[in-house]
Amino acid sequence: MAQSVDLLLKNAIVLTMDNDLHQYEPGAVAINGNTIIAVGEESTLQAEYTAKTIHDCQGKVLMPGLINAHTHVPMTLLRGLADDLRLDVWLLGYMMPVEREFVSPDFVELGTKIACVELIRSGVTSFADMYYFEEHVANATAQAGLRAVCSQTVMKFPAPDARFYEESLALTREFIQRWKNHPLIIPSVAPHAPYTCTDEILQAAAALAVEFDVPLHTHLAETAGEVEQSRAEHGMPVIPYVKKQNLFDAKVLAAHCVHIDDGEIKTLLHHQAGVAHNPSSNLKLASGFAPVQKMLDSGLNVGIGTDGPASNNDLDMFEEIRLAAFIAKGYSGDPTALPATKALSMATRLGANAMHIGNLTGSLEVGKRADLILIDISPLHNTPRFRRDPQGIYAQIVYACNKNDVTDVMVDGKWLMQNHQLTTLQENDLRQAAQEYAKQIDTFLIQREKSILSKLITIGGAAEGESFEVQVKVQITDPQPVLAAIQSGQLEILYSRHYHEYDTYFIFPDPDQGYLRYREDELVDDKGKIINVRYRLTLLGKAREARFDQDVLLSRSRFIAPATHSLRFYREYFKPVQEVSINKDRLRWRVLYRGTEFYINLDHIETPELGYFLEVKSRTWSKRDAEYKAEVAASLIKFLGASPDLNVTNDYIEIVFPS
Repeated sequence: MAQSVDLLLKNAIVLTMDNDLHQYEPGAVAINGNTIIAVGEESTLQAEYTAKTIHDCQGKVLMPGLINAHTHVPMTLLRGLADDLRLDVWLLGYMMPVEREFVSPDFVELGTKIACVELIRSGVTSFADMYYFEEHVANATAQAGLRAVCSQTVMKFPAPDARFYEESLALTREFIQRWKNHPLIIPSVAPHAPYTCTDEILQAAAALAVEFDVPLHTHLAETAGEVEQSRAEHGMPVIPYVKKQNLFDAKVLAAHCVHIDDGEIKTLLHHQAGVAHNPSSNLKLASGFAPVQKMLDSGLNVGIGTDGPASNNDLDMFEEIRLAAFIAKGYSGDPTALPATKALSMATRLGANAMHIGNLTGSLEVGKRADLILIDISPLHNTPRFRRDPQGIYAQIVYACNKNDVTDVMVDGKWLMQNHQLTTLQENDLRQAAQEYAKQIDTFLIQREKSILSKLITIGGAAEGESFEVQVKVQITDPQPVLAAIQSGQLEILYSRHYHEYDTYFIFPDPDQGYLRYREDELVDDKGKIINVRYRLTLLGKAREARFDQDVLLSRSRFIAPATHSLRFYREYFKPVQEVSINKDRLRWRVLYRGTEFYINLDHIETPELGYFLEVKSRTWSKRDAEYKAEVAASLIKFLGASPDLNVTNDYIEIVFPS
């Protein structure tokens, strides 16, 4: 007796994209609710099943929906904002400032809806997202009917949805708890990247992912500069470093992995991490060429992603699949590298596995969700079709088809598009709302182009300093008691330095621009000889103070860049209205006090003649850590023989040049 099902799709070229690449022509798929019940020859399934609805696929290709393994979907609203720039200029000079100013729940929902239209029209049924206000990404995605791994971003910088990273981690926990076990949304944690996170963030994010058994989504080894920075700061490349932070305890989805070696590939494989290859983004930002063929040969699950629409600038997976195949061939010099079958597998089954949702989707197999698409291969650009080679159909899809050939899309057993008509979203209202945001962002950036920060970032190498600077500074008349306390043996001295520092501060008409400091640092040995000189620029934002008893927690934006040009160049480039010079002799110690690292600075301000100051400093990205350090810093000042009651809360420039 024939079994009853809800839907029978027939008269199709069925590409299952399973491990063995089974295909059936004419083929059929039987669906009950949201689940695939059977896949096979049309005659067999028609004999075994009766269906409430029979859909004639008209000889189209019926295959699993495409999997976009890495993107930032709300950034559709930033598409075309800033192109043809270095990654640091693009990210620090444009993306992050605009995001901090404009990203809100409304921005995120609108950007996500626009992305969902584009994704559906290009045959994507599942994607892995990483952004802010991720709950609103999840809401909009679920309403559109798509499947997604939605990853809440955590990083050390202040973010649009969190002032500090502890807040981001708390938001992520609540988000995961609310969305766990949703039929379409898999909540996830996203420590943005090693260079935007601290050890604590990476460890806490991994622990959170393990606790709730959800994926962990991050960027790893995207640029050569990132790897060099990791070696300089941690003494090891990116993959060993994050392994040391227990990141691979979680189910990791690692975007990019452009600059990794054979040993790191083995590490990723051993820990069953997934990789998202982003060919367009890596080319556009000149990040390099990922060793995709090596990763695939090792057995790694490597999917394909578009990355965000601000760095691609679209969500077209057909373009990415084709480009992935071409890059592999061109880079290796081997035209057989990454054949069409493998490229299409990356965009379906392997991508789902990389996202750790291969049990749900990625192939047309019994028990998996009914996530599928129909592709019309009859248009002229797809003509003719050769049947001699059974593998030819895969090459036809990869090398000849485009997103406009997708006619129908189904996710979780529900049609999201039929015969090119969307069923869950309306486009016109979205287009108008997006243009309103564009006008506001244009106005903001026109004003921002005049900012000192933009100019600093444009000349390269700028990095944002820690958000919280704990500082207790007191003026003293005699440095000898301080020296005696430091040399008493009761402090663990990690190192000591002697500097001559010559600071030139640029003053600007708008005090909100902050101060730009050009520093010449002379390192002096114990015989008074100068052994090294370095030059750097520091942009100090306005101080925002929070008091804890007698101590000061100083929260201040700080951007630091190497000064590779002359002071004259910077005068002409930044055009300050005034300059102030401050020269000092500095004795510096890095110490451990009550198990906490601090810098002790004993400064003799020589120009202008201000006398001696004692500073105890520490910096952190963590508000909780800053509060604790503020308490300990006051104790250390007392140990050094000074009183925190006499604390001077201003920087030297603010003492010399009060605004």
